[in-house]
Amino acid sequence: MPSIFSRIVSGELPAYKVAEDDQHLAFLDITPLVEGHTLVIPKKEVDYIFDLPPAELAALHQFAQRVAKGVKAAVACKRIGVAVIGLEVPHAHIHLIPMKQVSDMNFANPKIKVADARMQELAAAIAAQVPGGAEGVAASATALTSKASRETTEANDAPATSDATLQQLQQLTQGLVYMSESDAPLKAVSYPAPAGAATDAALATLAGVPADTPVEKQELTYFLRNHTADNGVLGNPELANRFKALQMYLKQELNKVQVYRFGSGPQVPVLVLGEAEGGKLAGFKTVLTET
Repeated sequence: MPSIFSRIVSGELPAYKVAEDDQHLAFLDITPLVEGHTLVIPKKEVDYIFDLPPAELAALHQFAQRVAKGVKAAVACKRIGVAVIGLEVPHAHIHLIPMKQVSDMNFANPKIKVADARMQELAAAIAAQVPGGAEGVAASATALTSKASRETTEANDAPATSDATLQQLQQLTQGLVYMSESDAPLKAVSYPAPAGAATDAALATLAGVPADTPVEKQELTYFLRNHTADNGVLGNPELANRFKALQMYLKQELNKVQVYRFGSGPQVPVLVLGEAEGGKLAGFKTVLTET
């Protein structure tokens, strides 16, 4: 299963790109510590950065140096901090973080939410300051547009939907099952924006259970913890990476993501929902078996 960064490289997932060449890509982190927080990756998928051959590791840092100069020129800061963590996504990457103070580099800080228009503005400003950045990104956009056109032509017989979030969730959940005492498929869902607050009764109705069914809330990372472990609940790293990609998409692309469990065993319906564009509720549903 390709990493989420490989899917950005291929054009399967969108990104706010700031620079690109044949071997490398730089794009804005969509859950940044500060505005302008940029990720630099090799296009070749390698999990551990120090597993890169020496020449490729040097080339990655040289590319990062060019990008860092562009970030510093475009974003008000004293310096560009550099970090390699390597635990979040199994694809080597370098964090470039505009710093005004040392604490700006603290990954324990709450991540900020930056509006799409501002992210586009930042990406364009940085790309304009990276030597060759704007040209590389433009060339990539042209190539991806052509690729998208071909895929659209080839998929004329596929079901049509105007809900891009639902389409992405359908791809991410396809073939995934949640393991409890039994296993149940994950099904992507999307609901119209509620007229008011999403009450427990309204959520129960979406889950297909009586409105007075007790609702228990859980945090997404906790709910998926066994499935996103290194080898996952089935001892399959590929499936674990797919669950990690799903979790990352939900946390980065949706607001206020929450897990809702309805009632008690043996069959417990579950909705995982967050706020999508236009106030829609989107995520996935499944069923737990608890005896």
